[in-house]
Amino acid sequence: MDNDNASAMVCGPDGCDTEVTGTHQVGVTAPVGTRIDIVSDAICPWCYVGKRQLERALATLAEEGLHFQVHWNPFQLNPDMPKEGRDRAAYRAWKFGSVEKSAALDQRITDAAAAVGLDFHTDLMTRTPNTIDAHRLIWFAGQHGDQDAAMEAVFKAYFVEGRDVGDHAVLADCAETAGLPRQAVLDFLAGDLADKEMRGADQAAREAGVSGVPSFFLDGYSLFSGAMPAETIATALRRGHGILQKQQSSAA
Repeated sequence: MDNDNASAMVCGPDGCDTEVTGTHQVGVTAPVGTRIDIVSDAICPWCYVGKRQLERALATLAEEGLHFQVHWNPFQLNPDMPKEGRDRAAYRAWKFGSVEKSAALDQRITDAAAAVGLDFHTDLMTRTPNTIDAHRLIWFAGQHGDQDAAMEAVFKAYFVEGRDVGDHAVLADCAETAGLPRQAVLDFLAGDLADKEMRGADQAAREAGVSGVPSFFLDGYSLFSGAMPAETIATALRRGHGILQKQQSSAA
């Protein structure tokens, strides 16, 4: 399946830029042409913007009778981040070269988010967290059928409310918002269940060629990377679904 040729914003370990990555595959088991896998990080602004664009695309496709399942997969933009995270202003000034450049990037992201109805408050964000526990929470939520709601809650906590999503209490708040039992989530986060799995999935994504997020897949085949416009996403999903359905029919 060919990648869509349109460019879109992605986040990578070195920051956010315009890039569309090459093809790669992830393992899937789902009805043919219906499973969407998104590789993302909890602190990737373009992942939140991309989520909104995907939601718009899925609404359009649902009107056409096409329905998809969305699954979220881990990627760490800062895999070497200490468990306790770092002061965001100092870290970003170091990462991007200056406070001024960091502020300019924040403004660019805030403007892009506003265009899809998201009210980012980067001025409230004081910590750049380690995101492994956020990914563990998303995994846990997936076991209970609440993954998308939990992903939404984590994104909102970080980008809209400026909360530290590396903090277990904050993650438990997010889980509760998504309909999960707070104490069960706190107990889960206090252990190390799914820690190795999340790190392994992150590494597998890198080995498969993912270098920027969000990256979107349909039945394991790469569609595109970046927060594409809803119309572009709908076209890619429509086309991909059709191709996979034809392949299944030909093989029957």
